[in-house]
Amino acid sequence: MSKAFEKEIESLKDNLKKMSELVVSMIRDVVVALVNRDGEKLKILLEHEKLVNKYEMDIDDLAWKMIALRQPMGTNLRFIIAAIKVNSVLERIGDEAINISNKTQYLLGVASLKPLIDIPRMADEAIWALTSAIDTIYSGDTDLAREVCLNDSEIDSLRDQIYRELITYMQDSTNNIQRALNLIFIAKSLERIGDMATDIAEDSIYFHQGKDIRHHAESDDEFKKNIKKVRGKKSVDSPSKS
Repeated sequence: MSKAFEKEIESLKDNLKKMSELVVSMIRDVVVALVNRDGEKLKILLEHEKLVNKYEMDIDDLAWKMIALRQPMGTNLRFIIAAIKVNSVLERIGDEAINISNKTQYLLGVASLKPLIDIPRMADEAIWALTSAIDTIYSGDTDLAREVCLNDSEIDSLRDQIYRELITYMQDSTNNIQRALNLIFIAKSLERIGDMATDIAEDSIYFHQGKDIRHHAESDDEFKKNIKKVRGKKSVDSPSKS
């Protein structure tokens, strides 16, 4: 690998990492704003979205130029392809943070419907999944990437729990409907973020192992062995999600 190509690869990795950190901070800030009813935290989100969009364009520009001019092969090519895909996913996650911000803006202007417990839990799970998925791209920990894929069902379960509770509030009084709907839309955005974290984890597995596990493609005996390995590791290590 030439020095120039090596420098471009490092630049691509660095920009992708910075973009991911910015997107995670957007999710954290908007959920804190919602829970603490702190409108000040929402003001910076639009500026962050602009920066995320700039990262997206810069990363795409660099990645496609590398493919066109460097003609990479093997691991380098897989990383560049993964970076292009992850880049697009991160931009969409930033959009979901803005969607949550818009719903939060409305909710801060009306009385609280209820104490928020499950939405912050759901946000924590989504943030853990996203940060872990990104980390696996750099660490090569495909066990953790598979754990992120497994964790998606936990996020979905919290979403269902939130939906059930909020529907009861809507049934109790028509005055609750608009507030409950906004909270439901927020939970839906968090579910999408969890789904996109899974997409990144799948891209990480493709990068490091050259294996496409989308749409349950890894559904043979090897898939079952990998799932058993991850679940066994979770029960022994009991990692905390923060």
